[in-house]
Amino acid sequence: MEKLLRCTACPRLAGFLAEVRQREPGYHARPVPPFGDPRARLLIVGLAPGMHGANRTGRPFTGDHAGILLYETLHAFGFGSRPDSVSADDNLRLRDCRITNAVKCLPPENKPEPAEIKTCNHYLAAELQQSPDVRVILSLGLVAHKAVLMALGLKQSALVFAHGARHALPGDRILVDSYHCSRYNTQTRRLTSAGFQDVFRKIREELGT
Repeated sequence: MEKLLRCTACPRLAGFLAEVRQREPGYHARPVPPFGDPRARLLIVGLAPGMHGANRTGRPFTGDHAGILLYETLHAFGFGSRPDSVSADDNLRLRDCRITNAVKCLPPENKPEPAEIKTCNHYLAAELQQSPDVRVILSLGLVAHKAVLMALGLKQSALVFAHGARHALPGDRILVDSYHCSRYNTQTRRLTSAGFQDVFRKIREELGT
């Protein structure tokens, strides 16, 4: 955890976070660690922290629009103790679920560069190696999908991203894909609440509970 919080391996991202800390001294503005149950069977992988969400609060998908549908759905399916996540000290607890990102630092314009995704990938690889209980991985968007394949040493062409797709992974794990729960996707209804719930029904079926 401390090594992650001190990471400055990507010069562009480290420089950008330094600028943000100057402008917003109350913001977390550092790499954002995973959040949730360390023995979880479900690992959710997003893209990267949002400027006024995880980058501000220090918790994935917390404090901005992107987390609204996610935490509401987690609560509805028994993974979260409450239907919203507003701050890192709001007493929210995740059960059998942990959330992380493909890129741990806020990227300018929410667009990490390919080299940054690759540089950060060893953190995700370590998370997967150190999480023997994880049975289902949910990738939120194409970048997260590709990051999971990279972390597992699989070819990028091996499994094709598609909303609601189910992929068998080595070690009896399952990868499930979903569109990212971003403001753009939810407001354009590319991702609806019903569609997201369908994904979580599949996840519950996979977990057998």
